[in-house]
Amino acid sequence: MRLLLPLIAVLALTLIAYAGVSGAGMNYLFGVFIPYAAFLIFLIGFIRRVVQWGRSPVPFRIPATCGQQKSQTWVKRNRFDNPFTTGEVIIRMLLEVFLFRSLFRNTKVDLREGPILRYGSAKWLWLGALAFHYSFLTILVRHLRFVTEPIPFFVKWAETLDGILQIGVPVFYQTDMVILAAVAYLFLRRVFVPQLRYISLANDYFPLFLILAIALSGILMRYFFKTNIVGVKELTMGLVTFSPKIPEGIGVIFYIHLFLVSTLFAYFPFSKLMHLGGVFLSPTRNLANNNRAVRHINPWNYPVKVHTYEEYEDEFREHMKEAGLPVEKE
Repeated sequence: MRLLLPLIAVLALTLIAYAGVSGAGMNYLFGVFIPYAAFLIFLIGFIRRVVQWGRSPVPFRIPATCGQQKSQTWVKRNRFDNPFTTGEVIIRMLLEVFLFRSLFRNTKVDLREGPILRYGSAKWLWLGALAFHYSFLTILVRHLRFVTEPIPFFVKWAETLDGILQIGVPVFYQTDMVILAAVAYLFLRRVFVPQLRYISLANDYFPLFLILAIALSGILMRYFFKTNIVGVKELTMGLVTFSPKIPEGIGVIFYIHLFLVSTLFAYFPFSKLMHLGGVFLSPTRNLANNNRAVRHINPWNYPVKVHTYEEYEDEFREHMKEAGLPVEKE
């Protein structure tokens, strides 16, 4: 059920959009109201999560390190895996955000005959994550042409680079294939690796199915079904300028695609996908490990009323004398 339930949910979402547009004619609901509501939920939910994380007490410095800390001058230290200064922390964060350095350092362990415990390199997850995130980013940048006028130069650059092989008409974008392969890999490793399958929950599969459905509907629109691109542009520009209207001739596949994207937006702040914002607020990543050189005072300390021994003895001196206990004052 952990696997089937999210699959059924995504199929149900697709059918809801199909029935709502082609059967009930609720184009305005799926083309205007739901996208606005989803974006509002995304915006409020994202800000709320970030504010919650920002207000969470971090009384101690708890950077996660995996290299030699700065100590004696003759001991070689690891600047980026064990940063000592703010500059080194920034470089570490850049390496983490853009190159997924922690995933690159990932290792696997297995038990061989002997028995022998063997550790080895595990780069496939790092490669799959890079392929997924960068193809997703490129697709997102390409879609900016639907909500901007004039179209920014970097969007045209992204389209040119993405279709540099010049295959077919319309031009085939490499990221369309890469994101399908990356999502398939991320899904299959959860299915076929026993340890991952054991810890995987429905909320791990749901975003994978949802993103896969979004990618497939987008590919179908671009390469297989005729879509009124002028009408799509008119609708999306109407949404971003708060003057929405529903043009005629937009196929139902577009509304399915838009509904799935809206679902992803609304689901985003309540899911593990929030690591997009959380990576910047993680105290295990964004703090320098300089505890031996700098005294850190907990900024969340509050005044505490204490009961000193002197006050204690003043309160219980007579009882202490009767019990034969020594006192400091007579």
